[in-house]
Amino acid sequence: MERPFPTVAVVGLGTMGTGVAVAVARSGRRVIGIEADEACAARALARIEESTARAVDRGRLTAAERTGLLARIAVGHALEAAAGADLVIEEVPERLELKREVFAELDRICPAATVLATGTTALSVTRIAAATTRPDRVLGLHFFNPVHSMRLVEVVRTVLTSPGTAEDAAAFARELGKEPVAAGDRAGFVVNGLLFAYLNQAAAMYESRYATREDIDAAMRLGCGLPMGPLELLDLIGVDTARTVLEAMYEQSRDRLHAPAPVLGQLVAAGLLGRKSGRGFYTYEAPGSSRAVDAVTGPARPGTPGREVRTIGVCGSGTMATGIVEVFARAGHPVLLAARSREKAERAKAQLARSLERSVARGRLTGEQRDAALGLVSPVGRYDELAGADLVVEAVAEDLAVKRELFAVLDGIVRPGAVLATTTSSLPVIACASATSRPQDVVGMHFFNPAPAMRLVEVVSTVLTAPDATATVLELCAKVGKHPVECGDRAGFVVNALLFPYLNDAVRMLQEHYATVDDIDTAMKLGCGYPMGPFELLDVVGLDVSLTIEQVLHREFREPGLAAAPLLEHLVAAGCLGRKTGRGFRDHARR
Repeated sequence: MERPFPTVAVVGLGTMGTGVAVAVARSGRRVIGIEADEACAARALARIEESTARAVDRGRLTAAERTGLLARIAVGHALEAAAGADLVIEEVPERLELKREVFAELDRICPAATVLATGTTALSVTRIAAATTRPDRVLGLHFFNPVHSMRLVEVVRTVLTSPGTAEDAAAFARELGKEPVAAGDRAGFVVNGLLFAYLNQAAAMYESRYATREDIDAAMRLGCGLPMGPLELLDLIGVDTARTVLEAMYEQSRDRLHAPAPVLGQLVAAGLLGRKSGRGFYTYEAPGSSRAVDAVTGPARPGTPGREVRTIGVCGSGTMATGIVEVFARAGHPVLLAARSREKAERAKAQLARSLERSVARGRLTGEQRDAALGLVSPVGRYDELAGADLVVEAVAEDLAVKRELFAVLDGIVRPGAVLATTTSSLPVIACASATSRPQDVVGMHFFNPAPAMRLVEVVSTVLTAPDATATVLELCAKVGKHPVECGDRAGFVVNALLFPYLNDAVRMLQEHYATVDDIDTAMKLGCGYPMGPFELLDVVGLDVSLTIEQVLHREFREPGLAAAPLLEHLVAAGCLGRKTGRGFRDHARR
């Protein structure tokens, strides 16, 4: 079969345009680069020469390949040169009227068979196509920056794009070594449609002073395995760019979660656009630098000293409880593992022993370290044996009645001045605290699963928590090798409040038949570097757990956009809960 689009014109040779031009030339195609004027064309050609020289230095190209590639690229400033192309890719600045003007001119200049593609990240492809007489041969080709390393291309169809045009564009992307995903024409497409709502909520969280910028970023990196925190990413993308994308999304959706957080507008008005201006949410060494000079490194916080912690009690016998016991014991703390019966406590210690043995087999622990950790753990079958503990961590079922009952029991047993901590991931900490006569001693200590491996702990203070109780948990986390982030007692804390609306948006996207499960997962992994796509993650977490958290968030914040997607509710009602039942968004029983 003949290769699609042997000659490609790229209109607009900024960072994205030059990246696209080089990628197309590397595939063996002829490239016609077009800039606004002669001086801009000369600078663009110099950028292409510099970028390909760096590619040779880094071993991505040979000198001979570079010579051949440059010979296939011609750069000029006459838009009429696009008449010789089979495909024209527009990469001019993100302004709708400018793009429409360019497309109207290209429509006049180019033969009827030429396909016209826009590289817009958020604007309406349909409105751009309406400036032409060939809307069936107009589509979006959204490359990601940097083009040479980002494999994703969103192939955006309008209601008038012909199937053959979309198929040829997808084949073209594959020949560039990219992974095309099909998307319809709505603001943000797949990746930005999911990403920017999440970034916006992180900006609003920071603006409300719920958590520091460092804690928000660390929470999402360590709690979700993301390559960058949301505020770091906003600075990299550009605060002005993010605001433009969100404005386009809000114009279409009228969802308040897409309305740009006021802090974004304030930063833009002040010229604080992120890395490119040298300052955004963080301050950088220089414009364009990636090195933040005002970030607070490490979890250490000056202020009120914490209380002394020698002996720790952990209530519970499940996976999370034994994982938390392992964290403390490996750090050298004596731990009382308390369960409803001595038999349950012994079984939990046996589970801990197996976990430690696996660490020895993998070379992460020595036999001596395993034995020392096990020797520090004392299984007990009655909660009154926790009377002398300095800190007691509750890790029982995620049921408020069960937790309140336990806290009331602990209140009558544990010595005055000891800190009582709950590991809840979604319930109000104050509800646990109010079951005691000492709410000032109660704090949230939300570990992530598996506790021995995950470094993040969310430390949650209520309106009644004493500063030294919070300080005690912050200091202890640092001593046992965890990274604490401090936040207030509201639904979702940091991680779940940002993560689950994103997952819910992905379910809505699927529910509306906008894109497939595989395309959405692929888009977020390749476009954002996420370790898992949203549907992979939902199936791992459990759809029932996810639905519960969504419902908690919606009850707390009352935002219509936080209401659980009906598709998620239907799957849970049908018993399709993810990997644990063999079926969720994917059928795991057949794998």
